[in-house]
Amino acid sequence: MRKIFFMVGCYLFLLVMNPSPSAAVDYGSLFKKVQETAGGGSARGGGTNLSQGQVVDGLKQALEIGTSNTVQALSKTDGYYTNPKLKIPLPGAMQKFEKILRTTGFGSQVDAFELSMNRAAEKAAPKAEALFVDAIKQMTIADAEGILKGGNNAATQYFQGKTSGKLQVLLKPIVQKSMAAAGVTRSYKTVENQIQTIPFASNYMVDLDTYVTEKSVAGLFVRLAEEEAKIRTDPAARVTDLLKKVFQ
Repeated sequence: MRKIFFMVGCYLFLLVMNPSPSAAVDYGSLFKKVQETAGGGSARGGGTNLSQGQVVDGLKQALEIGTSNTVQALSKTDGYYTNPKLKIPLPGAMQKFEKILRTTGFGSQVDAFELSMNRAAEKAAPKAEALFVDAIKQMTIADAEGILKGGNNAATQYFQGKTSGKLQVLLKPIVQKSMAAAGVTRSYKTVENQIQTIPFASNYMVDLDTYVTEKSVAGLFVRLAEEEAKIRTDPAARVTDLLKKVFQ
């Protein structure tokens, strides 16, 4: 198992040793560089000189790239809104009345409300990166080994355990401010006023600040899990044999 830990760690270390790393790292291209190195016989067995600490440092750098990619992707306009997996929908309770609102001429207001919630999440997303970086810095060798040996979302679970509660606290006031700037409150009031004309509908209103914050944080982890999967499975079937040749 220690050998597997070392070999996977070497691959992750190699991923982040790109001469000009960027937040939008192309993991497929990096792996191709490894293939070219192996095929050209230019490797000098440098991997065998890596200590366990260096392997852990490589993992940390790979995770820094993954979290940076996540934050940058969600911070862009439509980062949440046009992604079906991440889009923040109307609160579940309000969805019960969506059809009524649309059929009574309030479709544009519903759309504006939904869009403004997602815009608020996109504005808040950049603040998450600092917490992710802190969680990476606090990572122990045991944590790193657990991530390398764990399932496809082991790193994401690690981040959830370390940052979920802190993200809720950090992002909520930012979401509140962003929602005001994005017109969420105004859009919500428009929809709310119309819903309240429906019998018994007032019982279905929600704490909007909490709702948008929770959805924003959930979206971060969904996107982070996708980044983790790229690191783990690109291309998983050949990594071990290739590294044996490069680092023999």
